[in-house]
Amino acid sequence: MPPQDLEQQDIAFRPAPELLAWVQKNILAEDGPLHNPEHKHLNHADLEFMWASQGFTKAGRQVAGTAEEVTFRAGGWQKGRQVSQMVEWFGRIPDYLITLDASYCRQCEDAEFCALVEHELYHIAQVEGAFGPEWKKDGTPKIAIRGHDVEEFVGVVRRYGVGGPEGSISRLVAAANKAPEVSRVAMAAACGTCLRRVA
Repeated sequence: MPPQDLEQQDIAFRPAPELLAWVQKNILAEDGPLHNPEHKHLNHADLEFMWASQGFTKAGRQVAGTAEEVTFRAGGWQKGRQVSQMVEWFGRIPDYLITLDASYCRQCEDAEFCALVEHELYHIAQVEGAFGPEWKKDGTPKIAIRGHDVEEFVGVVRRYGVGGPEGSISRLVAAANKAPEVSRVAMAAACGTCLRRVA
């Protein structure tokens, strides 16, 4: 759960090392109850998590999480301030940062929280080249930020359909028509305080 004192602040940020530990134990670890092999490249990623006291609106939608490559687009004192803040928060400058809306995470259901976390993890992907996954010279996965699998309007799909069977919308519809791969029991096993809710 996000820190309680974030509720009293308009906009504030806190490092979330406990969330990174939870992700490593439950999603990245092969024996984790929510293990997803599609994230195995993240075992080599320099990743950190952060809480924001609230979300924000972008393109008319409420944003509850972001994943970003940590970069500094300013020079001089601006860059110095940004670097100093990262070092103060994490002791270093991580390569990737996932920020979650604490107010949303505090009230959402377990499945919504897990889906949000995995959504942001999916944005940090192994680079795919013409011949498959790419690797760095040291043998670790080459990682970059990637966009969403599907970007379309409901009205277009309603009027014209989902397109060919290999298209991203068709694959999303096929996935939606199957039972979820992660059960409520597995989600509860990832969080000791949730076990009482599963019966």
